[in-house]
Amino acid sequence: MAEGFDRVGTCSPGPFEHSEFFQAWLDRGYHGEMGYLERDPGRRMDATQVRDWTQSIIVVALNSHTAAPQSADLMDDPERGWISRYAWGDDYHVVMEKMLKHSADLLSQETGGQFRYYVDHGPVLEKLAGRAGGLGWIGKNTLLIHPKAGSWFFLGAILTDLELTPDVPLLDHCGTCTRCLDVCPTDAFPSPYVLDATKCISYLTIEHRGEVQETLSGQIGSHVFGCDLCQDVCPWNRKAPVTTREEFQAREGSVGPRLEEWAALSPEEFQVKARRSPMKRKKYSGVMENLERAMANKGSRDVSETD
Repeated sequence: MAEGFDRVGTCSPGPFEHSEFFQAWLDRGYHGEMGYLERDPGRRMDATQVRDWTQSIIVVALNSHTAAPQSADLMDDPERGWISRYAWGDDYHVVMEKMLKHSADLLSQETGGQFRYYVDHGPVLEKLAGRAGGLGWIGKNTLLIHPKAGSWFFLGAILTDLELTPDVPLLDHCGTCTRCLDVCPTDAFPSPYVLDATKCISYLTIEHRGEVQETLSGQIGSHVFGCDLCQDVCPWNRKAPVTTREEFQAREGSVGPRLEEWAALSPEEFQVKARRSPMKRKKYSGVMENLERAMANKGSRDVSETD
């Protein structure tokens, strides 16, 4: 694949099929504190409103699956918590931005066309673009699933003024399976294919600021940063290929972190441990709050008791 991406697809700039569900999702308040999603949602549904010269979207996928235990394997360990698999290595935003920039520069030199790339930070609905570009179907857990890659991959998009032949979307193969819905401790899925982010453990441990509702706090369990439960139980992830990219390999202590050891980190020690990691986004104080809750849920001593 170009520039090392594992999958590449193309689609029209929109409006995307099912994009009306995005507006309904916003109207229900399921986006929580992610207010940026409310700003001009029409642009997210139609890339021509992002760049008026857009004729096509090139959507790419990069494997993020690392060979290590699943979250369920460590949930009964009273001393250990969980950091989402995607945060074990380097921040994928940085990794993919470099790759996309290189690809866009090469394409511009070869074709003379215009290109603009995004990795989560722009007004592009990458999952809908990925679905339209044949990179997978949107599963009941709202993640993009590919029959050979599962859901362990990151997405990026390149807008271009080139008229490219769109790929064919894949059919939904979730069938009657509801494992991803059933495993969620906080009941964050009010119905299949709909996620209430305000109840999602990933949202609560990463995006949310301030105290967590008491009814949800205990259900978060030992999750320190993110959650992988709905992906861990997905049958399509059983044979998902493992990435060999050095940037995504697990750094020491990130897989099933020992709660008391992490709670004892000074701000300076945390900065070293979180260097180049997505965990920097939550900052030291936020991670310490998550650790305190995880330890309380595990029955460990409080963070305030650490030396």
